[in-house]
Amino acid sequence: MEVKRIDRQAEAPVGKAALWVGRILSAICILFLLFDGVTKIMRAEQSVKATAELGFSDDIILPMGLWILAFTIIYSIPRTAVFGALLLTAHLGGAVAIFIRHYHGKPYFLFSVLFCVLLWTGLYLQDKKLRSIVPFMRSE
Repeated sequence: MEVKRIDRQAEAPVGKAALWVGRILSAICILFLLFDGVTKIMRAEQSVKATAELGFSDDIILPMGLWILAFTIIYSIPRTAVFGALLLTAHLGGAVAIFIRHYHGKPYFLFSVLFCVLLWTGLYLQDKKLRSIVPFMRSE
């Protein structure tokens, strides 16, 4: 006879406060990423200058902006949000590597790391399935 373990965390509904905090965190991330992608696509002077200072050639700025927008759209759709977060995590991981290399270990890379944490925290607070897979807090 097999004993089934009941996972109370997976059954528990998302609380209103957690849901709204998660939505707000996700919205902040989405707005920032949309701004970043659009400024790259529109070739805003500051965005082009900052991207070039990091060692990117001018012809990569438009594709980078398109990828950021595509990943952000995928993240903003509830059914594909986890996949979008994975894609954005990969993008931000590359940003961390570039910041460490360019700034020789100065903590400028922390923004990308913290931003990635915000992305996932927003999803974690909204999605009970994600919380059942990654159970940070368990009540037993």
